[in-house]
Amino acid sequence: MKPEYIILLIVAYFAILLCISYITGKAADNKTFFKANNSSPWYLVAFGMIGASLSGVTFISVPGWVEGQSMSYFQMVLGYVVGYAVIGLVLLPLYYRLNLTSIYTYLENRYGKNAYKTGASFFLLSRTIGAAFRLFLVANVLQIILFDSYGIPFWVTVTITILLIWLYTFKGGIKTIVWTDTLQTLFMLVAVGVCIYTISDEMKISNIFSYVADSELSKTFFFDDVSAGNYFWKRFLAGAFIAIVMTGLDQDMMQKNLTCRNLKDAQKNMFWFTIVLVIVNFFFLALGVLLTDYAQQNGIDAHKDQLFPIIATKGTLGLATAIFFLLGLIAAAYSSADSALTSLTTSFSIDILEIDKKKAPETQEHIRKKTHILFSCILIATILVFKYFISDESVIAKIFTFANYTYGPLLGLYAFGLFTKIKVKDKMIPFICLASPVLSYVANTIALASFRFDFGFSLLILNGLITFVGLYLFKNRTQIQRK
Repeated sequence: MKPEYIILLIVAYFAILLCISYITGKAADNKTFFKANNSSPWYLVAFGMIGASLSGVTFISVPGWVEGQSMSYFQMVLGYVVGYAVIGLVLLPLYYRLNLTSIYTYLENRYGKNAYKTGASFFLLSRTIGAAFRLFLVANVLQIILFDSYGIPFWVTVTITILLIWLYTFKGGIKTIVWTDTLQTLFMLVAVGVCIYTISDEMKISNIFSYVADSELSKTFFFDDVSAGNYFWKRFLAGAFIAIVMTGLDQDMMQKNLTCRNLKDAQKNMFWFTIVLVIVNFFFLALGVLLTDYAQQNGIDAHKDQLFPIIATKGTLGLATAIFFLLGLIAAAYSSADSALTSLTTSFSIDILEIDKKKAPETQEHIRKKTHILFSCILIATILVFKYFISDESVIAKIFTFANYTYGPLLGLYAFGLFTKIKVKDKMIPFICLASPVLSYVANTIALASFRFDFGFSLLILNGLITFVGLYLFKNRTQIQRK
């Protein structure tokens, strides 16, 4: 695919996003940026959340994961259903009842200032790393297929990537994102559909579902080895808890839900989002089966995260497939990254700087804009670091592995707060939350070395449990005695 075509595609794509930004950003203020004036239609939020949940990582990594893991990832997807049910029935009612802008304000009400700052800080760290991983993946692909041919260095590619996001989000914030994510999700799903069609046509497959079902790579459920990382109950339970923490306890994802008109609309959004997300993930895995077989039949030496990009852009599937692949990749990546940048700005402004409590409206907006620029620069710096330290493991596995450690304390804090009424020594909470990931890592290392037992993605549950126990051990005994 000629570089000129790629440049035209990118220019046209962002021209559309900037037009949407201009329309939605008119008369925008902080309330618009943070909560879209609580005017978002639920069906747009539901559809747009699909793209934000999947991201460019899923777009590339899930199909590439099939070669080594078959379709075992779907066990985790089924667990997502349980997690999203908890979000819709437990967490969303809580957030709407408290009328929250940042969901971490709950921690201050439940525990105190230290818990509030700790929870927000863990989110800021988690989302910064996660967004940087996702953008690194896309920037790397664009570097290989486009910018290398012009001699443009990687740091320029990354800077351009972040600058484009900043341009269409700096004014309208979450209101703009609700609409741009809807468009980007549509592009992504159309791209997947086109790629499945073209590759199945190239391979002369008349019935895709039968072909996938008959493939050795279609094995989904693994009950044989309890110690294995892909054991069903590990993946299923991990999926449920990952959905809870990476959606329900994540300011990025919940900020979209909190822009709905009321709780009922937000719950409808979560219900339909769950159904569509399960279906979409299945098609990504089916695409992985097709891509793996196509590579083997045609002698293409591409694996994991390189599988989809190489076949789509350098194979024999035609120009249309390459165009739609790039369109889908860019859409998937930016639908996740733009909301990440906005949520990081929101959390830091509300949770750390507390601009809603101290400043005049004009000053609040000034600080929010400076924070938006700050996190744009942080993302650029983080991506450049990953350029030199990322390993050959699939990116999606890295993100979930990292999330096991950073989201675990949030899981423990919210679980303890919601299911007990015990008061905790607030000053000890930062130490508990820092110790929990360390102890989880030690426990997993010992289990692997001594018993060959791999916690896998269920490490998140262990991490949350350690935090829960730590909170109980440091309960406020003085208040208990008074009772």
